[in-house]
Amino acid sequence: MGCFPLFIELAGRPCLVAGGGKVALRKVQKLLPFGPHITVVAPSVCPQLAAVPGVRFVRRRVRPADLRGQALVIAATDNAGMNRRIAAACRARHIPVNVVDNPDAGSFIFPALARRGPLTVGVCTGGASPVAAAWVKRQIEAVLPEETFGPILTWLADCRQPVKAALASETTRAALFARLFDTCMEKGRPLTDEEFAALLDQAKTEENTHG
Repeated sequence: MGCFPLFIELAGRPCLVAGGGKVALRKVQKLLPFGPHITVVAPSVCPQLAAVPGVRFVRRRVRPADLRGQALVIAATDNAGMNRRIAAACRARHIPVNVVDNPDAGSFIFPALARRGPLTVGVCTGGASPVAAAWVKRQIEAVLPEETFGPILTWLADCRQPVKAALASETTRAALFARLFDTCMEKGRPLTDEEFAALLDQAKTEENTHG
């Protein structure tokens, strides 16, 4: 069986990374765009990780008290036994934990991530082939150019309230949202104010006609 994809809110929540090496750095870099408060606990920290802004560093070994209140934990030390003990302690406390050198010891694994503005796509093969997951990620990124798809999604998000205020029917709203998205993709950009107004007026007319 594969792993069930579950997206969780991390903005403003505490996350602990145990370990200060290059692997810990990669995990921190994956987490940071999602807005958690990250604490790195390790006796020593590599220069690249130490230079990452917005991270709190505690230069010592992990203690059980460090796990208290964490939304998730990454066990990324260079000691396999330590990583297993961290994982066991997290499981006992029902804290999601990723173990970098032994995924089976943890409770979740990191997917390959493709991001385009508000869109996040996670690709996971259940550990069968990280290379395959990275390949699929690259295909997704190629299909959804960052310079166009992200701005389109941001623009569509900004349209939601005006559309809801203007249209009472959920069916008409859904049809307009689909039309807006399709038109954006055809043009390869967000719509102008005039283009949006024209489609909104058309939807209002349809709503009034069908009552």
